[in-house]
Amino acid sequence: MSTIATLNIGEIGYISEESLDFIPLKLLEMGCLPGAEVKLVQIAPLKDPLYICVNGSHLAIRKETASQIQILKANN
Repeated sequence: MSTIATLNIGEIGYISEESLDFIPLKLLEMGCLPGAEVKLVQIAPLKDPLYICVNGSHLAIRKETASQIQILKANN
């Protein structure tokens, strides 16, 4: 299974139901819920943090957190 950290810039995925236990409460409150569309917008020069777009909101999350959130990649 893929994670947010494995996305390439511009790729889209959908947060998996299995990730619910690994998503911090702060991210859940900001809309990072199972089924939400996630797009990787940018990666910082040192590869951490990752800049993502979730349901129209832009967030910066640590790579460590992104590697725990499983996604289903969208078919392009």
